[in-house]
Amino acid sequence: MKFAAHYRFALSLLLLLAAGLVRAEAEKPDTPILDAALKTAAERKAPILIDFHAPWCYSCYFMAKHVLVGPKWESVEHKTVVVELDADSPEGTYWKTLWGVKALPSYVILKPDGAELGRILAEQTQDEFFAQVDTILKRSSTLDDLKLAATKGKAAGLAATREALDVYHARYDATGLDWYASLPAELRKGYDADKAVDLSLARLELLRASKAQDAQACAAVVPKVLAGDLGCERPYELDRWAGCTESLPVEQRKAVYEQQLPIMQKLVEQRVFGKGPLCADQRSAVLGLYDVYDGLGRKAEGEAVVRKAADATARKAADKLAEDRNAADNWRVYLDVLKANAELDLLYPKLIAAYPDDYVYAYRYGRNLIERGEPAKALPYLEQAATKAYGQNRLAVATQRVKALKALKREPEAKKVVAEALKANGPWFPEDAARLKAQL
Repeated sequence: MKFAAHYRFALSLLLLLAAGLVRAEAEKPDTPILDAALKTAAERKAPILIDFHAPWCYSCYFMAKHVLVGPKWESVEHKTVVVELDADSPEGTYWKTLWGVKALPSYVILKPDGAELGRILAEQTQDEFFAQVDTILKRSSTLDDLKLAATKGKAAGLAATREALDVYHARYDATGLDWYASLPAELRKGYDADKAVDLSLARLELLRASKAQDAQACAAVVPKVLAGDLGCERPYELDRWAGCTESLPVEQRKAVYEQQLPIMQKLVEQRVFGKGPLCADQRSAVLGLYDVYDGLGRKAEGEAVVRKAADATARKAADKLAEDRNAADNWRVYLDVLKANAELDLLYPKLIAAYPDDYVYAYRYGRNLIERGEPAKALPYLEQAATKAYGQNRLAVATQRVKALKALKREPEAKKVVAEALKANGPWFPEDAARLKAQL
């Protein structure tokens, strides 16, 4: 599946974060940005909102342009200490790993003393995002407080249980199932009847099964998950199931795709191509429907949906690539799924020109050209990207440069690229560094 194999959200979503997290035993970097924020929060007695982002994160650009603007955002900035952490930097990666942040963008809200109140994941509409911010900021309770309140029963206990399970899901932490199972049986009997609790538990069960790559468990729980009111999050759960059940018989998987086809068609028609309310993450909805068609052996119909999305996005973004990076990047991905290389050859130079201050599009185009068997054409773009790369992405760019140089039989230059990148990297991102070394 294209979505599952290349554009998994996990929430780029639907994109998952790249591998290579700082290990617990690795040297702790200097963390001046967050250290200063914690000090300011303590002085102001204000909560902290940490915005985890990265230059490659298309969802982050959507949020920056369409959500984190205007009077409501200004009010949040007034009430909180806002911190932006680049997940590709040693500092951002350190805190991302420490807090178990597994997707971008993620917004982690802390009490002034640093205890977590809650977090928000992925692209959201303004209404969705600020409703969640308001709910979290009203809390005086951490997860531990919510878990204690859940043991009290009655309406307050049920509300705390719902919130606690939401927190576990926002953290991608399936141990919420273990906590829930530890509650007294008489309490669980009452809570089990609640639809919100039941759906949250099912989603956590699917999360646990997918992490364990337990195909049978994924297949068993997915009907309950997909029967829920998931809205624009449906593609994420469908993608999680698809990645977990690839070993199952084709006909068994087709039955799920058949059941989901009209639901996904309606979602895309109304909330991508309709007049609103639209999904914030339109790309995941489009690629999710593409996967459904592909899973049913109807790839041409899936490609027609992606082509429709590509053309609609082109009409929106073609003359203003620099104004809406989220739309521009969606256009790029749709063309990539379609393998529309001639169109990509026209689009990539425009994207590089529109965003000259970072490495992203020169790197992506170079990687695309390598995948197409054109290393000589790829190399200048990768060298351009290398001048702007840093942190974790420095190693990613170096890896592609080495691939191009090796394909061109320029081994000594490849070794020099590896040596220079590892020296500049220092002790950070050990898994990425090991993969780079392995290229030789």
